[in-house]
Amino acid sequence: MMTTLILLTVLMILGAIVALESRDLLSGIISLGIIGFALTIIFLVLQAPDLAIVQIIIETLTLVILIAAVLKTTRKEVNDPVNKRKVLLWSAGLIGVAVFLLAAWRALHHMPEFGHLTLRMAQAYVDQGANLTGAGNLVAAVILDFRGYDTLGEATVLFTSVAGVVSVLRKVGRKHA
Repeated sequence: MMTTLILLTVLMILGAIVALESRDLLSGIISLGIIGFALTIIFLVLQAPDLAIVQIIIETLTLVILIAAVLKTTRKEVNDPVNKRKVLLWSAGLIGVAVFLLAAWRALHHMPEFGHLTLRMAQAYVDQGANLTGAGNLVAAVILDFRGYDTLGEATVLFTSVAGVVSVLRKVGRKHA
C-alpha cells in the first residue's frame, strides 16, 4: 500500500510540474486533472470512498468546464496531417489512463469485502454510536457527531464548486467602470 501511495504522490508532483511549466493552457488543465484523479485513487487506497466520490465528481466537472472554456476561447483549428505535439499529447494521455487504471485496479483489488468491518473503531461506532450521541439512528450519529467536521468539509467543497460553476457559466458579465 505504501508503494502505491508513493507512486501516486510522485505522479501528482510530476503533474504539478507539468502544469506549472506547460506553455499550453490545455496541457496544464489536463495535468491538473491527473493530479485530481490521482488524489481520488489515494482516497480509495486509504479507504475513504466518501471523499473519493466527492473528489471524482468535482474533478470531472471542473475538467469539463475548464477544457470547454479553453477550447471555446483560445484554440484554432490547424490542418496538419502529422503533428508531433498531437502524438505526444495522445501518448501522454494513454500513459496517464493506463497508470490510472492500474492504480485503480490495485486499490480495488486490496479493498475489503463489502460490509466487512476492517477497523476496530468501526465496531464501536456500530455497537454504541446511537447511545453515545443521542442521535435518532446510527447513520446520523456517525455522519453528524463522529465525523461532523468531515461532513462539513465535504459540504463546503460542494458549495464552493457549485459557486464556481455558477460564476463561470453566468450569462451577464460584470459592468466595467
